[in-house]
Amino acid sequence: MASLFRVPIENMRGVGEKRAKLYRKLGINSVGDLIRYYPRTYEDWSTPYTIADAPENTACCIKAAFDRSYSPVRLSGGRTLLKVSVTDGEDFMTITFFNQLYYYDKVRSGGEFLFYGVVKHYGEYFEMTSPAILDKTDQGIHPVYSLTAGLTSRMIEITMHQAMRMLPEKMNDPIPQNILDEYELCDLDFAIKNIHFPENPEAVEKAKKRLAFEEMLVLQLGMAKLKSGSRKETASLKIINDYTSEFTEILPYQLTGAQQRAISDCIQDMTLLSYPMNRLIQGDVGSGKTAVAAAVCYTAIKNGMQCAFMAPTEILAAQHYQALTELLKNSDIHISLLTGSVTPAKKRKIYQELESGEIDLVIGTHALISEQVHFRALGLVITDEQHRFGVAQRSALIAKGESPHILVMSATPIPRTLALMIFGDLDLSVLDEMPPGRQKVDTFLIDSEKRNRAYRFVKKHIDNGNQCYIVCPLVEQNESELQSAEEYIEKLHNTPLQSCRTGLLHGKMKAKEKDAVMTAFAAGDIDILVSTTVIEVGVNVPNAVIMMIENAERFGLSQLHQLRGRVGRGKTKSYCILVSDNDSDTSLERLGVMCKTNDGFKIADEDLRLRGPGDFFGSRQHGLPELKIASISSMDIVESTQDAARKILSSDPLLEEKEHRGLMFETKRLFEKVGGEQLQ
Repeated sequence: MASLFRVPIENMRGVGEKRAKLYRKLGINSVGDLIRYYPRTYEDWSTPYTIADAPENTACCIKAAFDRSYSPVRLSGGRTLLKVSVTDGEDFMTITFFNQLYYYDKVRSGGEFLFYGVVKHYGEYFEMTSPAILDKTDQGIHPVYSLTAGLTSRMIEITMHQAMRMLPEKMNDPIPQNILDEYELCDLDFAIKNIHFPENPEAVEKAKKRLAFEEMLVLQLGMAKLKSGSRKETASLKIINDYTSEFTEILPYQLTGAQQRAISDCIQDMTLLSYPMNRLIQGDVGSGKTAVAAAVCYTAIKNGMQCAFMAPTEILAAQHYQALTELLKNSDIHISLLTGSVTPAKKRKIYQELESGEIDLVIGTHALISEQVHFRALGLVITDEQHRFGVAQRSALIAKGESPHILVMSATPIPRTLALMIFGDLDLSVLDEMPPGRQKVDTFLIDSEKRNRAYRFVKKHIDNGNQCYIVCPLVEQNESELQSAEEYIEKLHNTPLQSCRTGLLHGKMKAKEKDAVMTAFAAGDIDILVSTTVIEVGVNVPNAVIMMIENAERFGLSQLHQLRGRVGRGKTKSYCILVSDNDSDTSLERLGVMCKTNDGFKIADEDLRLRGPGDFFGSRQHGLPELKIASISSMDIVESTQDAARKILSSDPLLEEKEHRGLMFETKRLFEKVGGEQLQ
């Protein structure tokens, strides 16, 4: 089938240059692409109902013949309403068309047809509006494809029939026979035929299982090869002795089991591996990632290394500096803070002490990658919320050492299935326990009619010396009715919060302006911070006890959880108030999850199920190849294909053997849009 990827789609009969452009909008450039363009669902035309037995308000198929037509009715806007009556020999049904003269004339020409649509029952009167129509010989299960304007599913189906006739009698199956047998998968011939034109519903499921397995296996192989490609260098600095026990003795509290496991994972990477550590510490807000980082730094420094900790903003860097200074205060470790606002004289002193090795641990922003920064022995690089740094920034810091160990920290809970895919070049440690004393934030869902009551609740807490966040999804008003952060502050002047000190924070502000507002809020000079989602990750203001989120239905669950994580950081009971007037079942189900649990990983799993992976990283930011049929949310398929990929790569790491060449081709094809050149 590989050669069909070289046959342009416009070579197909009925696909000219104009229609080929529409196919390309769907990512279909060749006949091979078309064959791998799977249906999104199916219409069952195989067992037509009689008119009287047709289920109400459910799409179904009716076999009926033309009875008579009615005079056309002219509507406003140049539209025409056309009606015909059809019969199955027992009952009659009216078919209504809007401007569909072709189908109207087709039915009026006489004969028996298949009509697929929703039947409305009005006593003994039956009606179907704008149905799909096929000849009675087309009885069967028909594919329904995702479309673009100008292409119909029927057009794609007709072209797909052509493409199927171009397939060889026996296709080369990329999955070796032993894998097919072990995981009980059908062969490629059966799968391709039945994914498009299934014999029965059971055949569809067998085809889906096999094709999803193939796609996920190919993804696993590609990610494994990317990981192995990033691990060719040898670590220049190695850990000889583990000082974790010594570190825990200076801590004023006990580490959780999850923290101990994560620290052990890091130390083992740095002592046992020949290549540098490349590990992600993933933990919910408040799970104790900073203590893990401190423990790893402690052992690294005691073994003669310097450590660099890079945070995305000055205020975050300052918070990490304060936290790490407190955690390591009973040690002899020399810690410094390097940000853009540090005075030139102080910077020069830090540069000298980094180069001489006097500074053991430096915490900072992108100021760490300036040309003047030189380390004596940089052995460990830590980045916080890595997705907020560019690749060039991370690479520039890593280049300050000779193949240093890398530790990445993220407070964004990601389902394990998705993390295994996205962070394919990183080993993963999860902090799934919360330290004792971390508060549960009570969450409530209200509509806008209860907003003033919520304001009075906020005012009561502000009068007691606490603070509040109010988050809006937009910065300025447009045609949308969503709350605007700028206009919202103006409206607060006519509410119970009119006497409160307010501040505004949004993404269009300059970095220095954002830092100034956050510093003022952290210092208690602002009572209510009205913000967009820029406060989603990072800052620690223990005195902020209420998070109020307007138009909550517009945010993903993971976003809402991150926002909620800004409160509940002090000793005072904290609350999250979700404001939404959307009463759809889906919206109520999603927001109800927030009210039921504070577990970020449960919320992330639910978010993945309801909205897919894009919500975690924005559209296409996660860098994964686009999957057409496999689901990343299915742990079973992720684990089984990981197992299969390990078996294949253990015997043929370069996929060079004849039985694996098909997998190598599919791997390169899947990754070609997101760095396939790395898979050579």
